Amino acid sequence: MTAPRPSPAGPTREHLAWPFFAEAHRAFTEKLDAFAASGVLHGVDHADTDAACRSLVRLLGEAGLLAAATGDSGRTAIDSRTICLARETLAWHDGLADFAFAMQGLGTGAINLAAPDELKQAVLPRVTAGEWLAAFALSEAEAGSDVAAMQCAARRDGDHYIIDGEKTWISNGGIADVYTLFARTGEQPGTRGISAFVVFPDDPGFSIKDRIDVIAPHPLATLRFDNCRIPATRLLGAPGEGFKIAMRTLDIFRASVAGAALGFARRALDESVVHVKARKMFGATLADLQLTQAALGDMATGIDAAALLTYRAAWRRDVEQKPTTREAAMAKMTATETAQTVIDRAVQLFGGRGVTSGETVEKLYREIRALRIYEGATEVQKLIIARELLKPELVKAP
Repeated sequence: MTAPRPSPAGPTREHLAWPFFAEAHRAFTEKLDAFAASGVLHGVDHADTDAACRSLVRLLGEAGLLAAATGDSGRTAIDSRTICLARETLAWHDGLADFAFAMQGLGTGAINLAAPDELKQAVLPRVTAGEWLAAFALSEAEAGSDVAAMQCAARRDGDHYIIDGEKTWISNGGIADVYTLFARTGEQPGTRGISAFVVFPDDPGFSIKDRIDVIAPHPLATLRFDNCRIPATRLLGAPGEGFKIAMRTLDIFRASVAGAALGFARRALDESVVHVKARKMFGATLADLQLTQAALGDMATGIDAAALLTYRAAWRRDVEQKPTTREAAMAKMTATETAQTVIDRAVQLFGGRGVTSGETVEKLYREIRALRIYEGATEVQKLIIARELLKPELVKAP
């Protein structure tokens, strides 16, 4: 009989003592840890991704944890540090649970920011309770990071808007109960002619064109709109404000992508530490080798550096209430790139086990790759950072 393989007891929490956090953040993290430690996540069958997401959202809602992502059904401001901690914790335990939590917030962020009260009351409580799944429909085949290239269009027709076009790479596509949709309305050229809407899957003219399979399975689809007719009361904000609303939403949640990357990276490091202590090699353990120790040192240092950038960005938004476009971009870029390096090193330390299907580090290797792309690829984050640095008010004459 093969001896059971050792595993980490749970995520480390030393960084919660940092001055970025208040007692409420530590209490929330304890609640999340207790939720994960209860074993409830192990009861979700991940073989059926759609069903797993619905189960995870329901469980998170029943535990009262989704309120952090939705602003308690719009009653309170969303706290960026809480979202980052939630995603870090859930990602450590289960990548799909992190996804389920994050999409409830991202999918309703624009509704929280700009919807009429009646629409907020119709949507947010059901999403917060885990009864409905939410989605954020911004990307198109030729308009991912370049939002100005958007082609999906909405035209006013009396008391309605009629939408035509497609959206793709939409998370929760095909299973969401409510979609925040961005479409060109043409008030002005480029991004100033985009508006935001709420669409439901039973709206006439809405359909799922196809489902998309990715290396770390989660619900993803291409949406199709053919003369999709929706009431004008589902417009979010004013016509032409969609891009601004989308960017405000992403500014809230972009740093949380870094939080998820931290969770994946910390799990990879924790798994590696346990493994190298137990793995026998050359009459000692893998942990006794200096090359192993150097690798662990690099991994731990990279994670802490990324964490400092992540929670600096979240703290700046929550406490200083200042724009965090540059800081969130730095955090997202650094945390996701660092996590990729850390997880790759973990796979190397595990050797053959590291590339065996079903092993924790193998799953982490698949999970991390998409984070370097979605919500702005690393290359786009670099452009955002440079653009912020080159703003006229920041450039001083010699």
